[in-house]
Amino acid sequence: MTSNRGNPARALIDFYLEAGVDALVGEEPMDRFADEAPTARPVPLAGKLGEQSSSGGMLAERTAARRSKTPSPTLPLKGSEAVPSAALVAPDAAAMAAREAAKTAETLEELRAILDRFEGCALKATATQLVFADGNPEARVMFVGEAPGRDEDIEGLPFVGRSGKLLDRMLTAIGLDRAQVYIANIVPWRPPGNRTPTPQESQICLPFILRQIELADPDILVCLGGPSAQTLLGIKDGITKTRGRWFTFDTGTRQIRAMPTFHPAFLLRSPLQKRFAWRDLLAIKKALGA
Repeated sequence: MTSNRGNPARALIDFYLEAGVDALVGEEPMDRFADEAPTARPVPLAGKLGEQSSSGGMLAERTAARRSKTPSPTLPLKGSEAVPSAALVAPDAAAMAAREAAKTAETLEELRAILDRFEGCALKATATQLVFADGNPEARVMFVGEAPGRDEDIEGLPFVGRSGKLLDRMLTAIGLDRAQVYIANIVPWRPPGNRTPTPQESQICLPFILRQIELADPDILVCLGGPSAQTLLGIKDGITKTRGRWFTFDTGTRQIRAMPTFHPAFLLRSPLQKRFAWRDLLAIKKALGA
């Protein structure tokens, strides 16, 4: 990766992009610490009918150009056409489009292709690439987290950063590896700055992960973290109350066992909780042996 140390302006722009800033709120800088707010500079008006000043004319031309290029908000039909702009589609309409698109997928490969074309979630515009899944889709156990982070966004695979390395060690402790499990996230695109996905973003992406679980058809579903458990299992209690407990999850074709447990990222911040995660892993190992 090329360093921007010799270009402070470029480095600042990269910092803003990494933090999730993707739009300007004004064309001129404003000193918000000043005693009095600066008076906005008026745009000159045309002196005669049909005559425009240079600044007014440029503004009008830019506005007209934007309007002419703005597509109408259409929704995908049968999962084959992409939504032109997520900003133009209401969250409810985008979620409905996601449901219609997801249910047309007959295989995991088709589902991934549909997600690649889907434009109903604004996170796609800020992410580097789709983070669909990793591991063995025919595995008996499936792990589902919340959303990818920076490392996952770069590599296009879930759980490859620090939390992913801890997850690998957790799997090894019960005799498993990535070739024996299937791993995904509720939201397949990285939120800017690694922020938490909004409820609207999670709901838009929910039909895809539900279809992904249905197509993978595991025997056991492991929800990594509270947001994953609450979204997939419909529970309101926090992860400290629900971890280690067995729930029933309807894949759409059958009912399977599901267990919430701590997210590896949380365990990195709170290592004392690893003893509880270890109990959960042992329970999962016992269930797989049954």
